[in-house]
Amino acid sequence: MVYISLPDDKTRRLSFYLAMEEYVARKLDESDCFFLWQVEPTVIFGRNQLIENEVNVEFCRRRGIQMYRRKSGGGCVYADMSNIMFSYITAADNIGFTFYKFINLLLLVLRKAGVEATASQRNDVLIDDKKVSGSAFYHIPGRCIVHGTMLYDTDMTNMVGAITPDDAKLLSKGVKSVRQRIALLKDYIDLDIDTFKQLARDTICRNTLMLTADDVAAIEELETEYLSDSFIYGNNPKYSLVNKRRIEGVGELEARIEIKNDIIREVNLLGDFFLVGDLDALLKKLKGCRRNREYLSAVLPDDLSTVILNLNKEDFLELLLA
Repeated sequence: MVYISLPDDKTRRLSFYLAMEEYVARKLDESDCFFLWQVEPTVIFGRNQLIENEVNVEFCRRRGIQMYRRKSGGGCVYADMSNIMFSYITAADNIGFTFYKFINLLLLVLRKAGVEATASQRNDVLIDDKKVSGSAFYHIPGRCIVHGTMLYDTDMTNMVGAITPDDAKLLSKGVKSVRQRIALLKDYIDLDIDTFKQLARDTICRNTLMLTADDVAAIEELETEYLSDSFIYGNNPKYSLVNKRRIEGVGELEARIEIKNDIIREVNLLGDFFLVGDLDALLKKLKGCRRNREYLSAVLPDDLSTVILNLNKEDFLELLLA
């Protein structure tokens, strides 16, 4: 595994590190790459999420918390300088195997730090059945990109307030509730955050590749896409129907369906699910289709888990027809 380092140690915007992942995946001829990073207070939400559904925008603006969208699926995450962010880029097309490999690398690092941790079905890392790390992924042809966060410590008020209403009573209850469900690594190890980062780097990587000033300039050019309003806020047209369901093992799904005379004109699928295939191609099959079970079942492939992790056809039909 090669550790990808930058020619300086300044802290950059989260959008830069997302662009850096993509640049490494597209431009570097290395089979397996890894790097660590940290950001000032930031909210990052998934590719298929609406910012107004997930983020308390006013709270974030008041407190100077930055907001960015990523190209992977999954849910909304708060990060700050007390979190450690991971990026893993590998030459592979099998997302399930890649995720399994990445999670096991994190478990190995934690074991070396003296912590017994486990992985959940949704690929979170747990200590004492509490979440300490979550990950998301996406792929481009021939490459998988996995990124995640390790909760060494965090500003709990920011974490809860950035993603939920900041009414004083709700915020107080939210902090207590979230604190009961998450593990902070500092409570389980004697290492400070920089020593733990070095342990992770030494455990996972054997070699280092330092990017050049030209590489950094190219990453900054790629970053402009992540900074555009159209990417961050998206184009959110109005729909005739909004159907929501939580599907076990899949996540929260929200189908926004525009119909006319019972014919589907447009479908947009939102949520914290994990994409493993071409969602646009799947939704395109529904355009022009009559909204009933017989027609929808005929146009949909039998195995939807090749597009959305763990999704089965029956659950998707129930969402569309709710």
